[in-house]
Amino acid sequence: MADKIRLGFVGANVNSTWAGQSHFPALLASPDVEMTAVCTTRPESAEEARQHFGAKLAFHDFREMAASDEIDAVAVVVRVPSHYEPTKAAIEAGKHVLTEWPLGRNTAEAEELTALAQAKGVQTAVGLQSRVSPALLYVKELIETGYVGEALSCSVTTFRDGPLQRTSDRTWQRDASLGANTLTIATGHVIDALRFVAGDFSRVACMVSTQVAQWYEPDTQQFVDTDSPDNVRVSGQLASGAAAAVHVGAVPWAGSGYRMEIYGRDGTLVVTGSVSSQRGEMLRVQGAQGGQTLADLAIPEGFFYLPDDFPAGDPYNIGQLYTLFAESIRTGESRQPTFDTAVGLHRFIDRIKEASDTGRELAC
Repeated sequence: MADKIRLGFVGANVNSTWAGQSHFPALLASPDVEMTAVCTTRPESAEEARQHFGAKLAFHDFREMAASDEIDAVAVVVRVPSHYEPTKAAIEAGKHVLTEWPLGRNTAEAEELTALAQAKGVQTAVGLQSRVSPALLYVKELIETGYVGEALSCSVTTFRDGPLQRTSDRTWQRDASLGANTLTIATGHVIDALRFVAGDFSRVACMVSTQVAQWYEPDTQQFVDTDSPDNVRVSGQLASGAAAAVHVGAVPWAGSGYRMEIYGRDGTLVVTGSVSSQRGEMLRVQGAQGGQTLADLAIPEGFFYLPDDFPAGDPYNIGQLYTLFAESIRTGESRQPTFDTAVGLHRFIDRIKEASDTGRELAC
């Protein structure tokens, strides 16, 4: 195997929004992974990507790329409904694979891909990058080593702009069955961060709602109907016994971003950011014990896995994820969120939806 993991990237269109903000700059700066091959849906855009990123190979068929002996692993960074086929092809070709979250349109797809990866013995990673955030790794350690003592209650809120209008190339997300909406993506990331640092839920109640039933397409000047949820309110109890409340909403204007609060007998931790738990600037961590007031806590160097000059913002946690993915390929030991992690979250989101649909509190 080469010094760097040789990666084939599905979804390498140079005009991609999310990949352009995160994956591309992370890979170009990565000390552990190189973009050896690129794949888009057309030969012209694939060649454009190859030249733009300095990749060795260009493909417009992900199956051909997955079969190449010149790559070690595949990244699947395309729309959620299209995750399944290229991920499956990579696994069947014996390639290690990193797929964005959600892993599939639904839990069944995620379970099938996870079982296939286990059978083929390949390493996996899923884009739940809150779990590799230096700030949240530190908060998890603080809780585990007793900073707050017995956890009594916790809350998370995340409000981001979004539900009134979208251009027509994004209104496919209005169909909830395609698996890309506020419940699956935004709430998935935010509630996964809480479960990562504070532990799983033991009981849950929920209200999932669509507050804005039509989106305006400014490019077509049309309104389109949507059944995708835009507000998710979760109330429950963690396995530790702590009370928990989560509200994630897509709001019309001036979303206030991300805030997690954890209160225990001995201390308090507060984590904030302008966007969400998994992306944006480095999260701010504050803490207090006893009668103290909240003060900033410095994140120890040991939770940063990247060079000091690595791009900040959206690329950073993605870069952390690629570094741990490369480590798992070299060592066979996984410290990154894997497909198993994804299946657990898919199942929990199903439970949240069931609690909302039935109006009942459910055991987890």
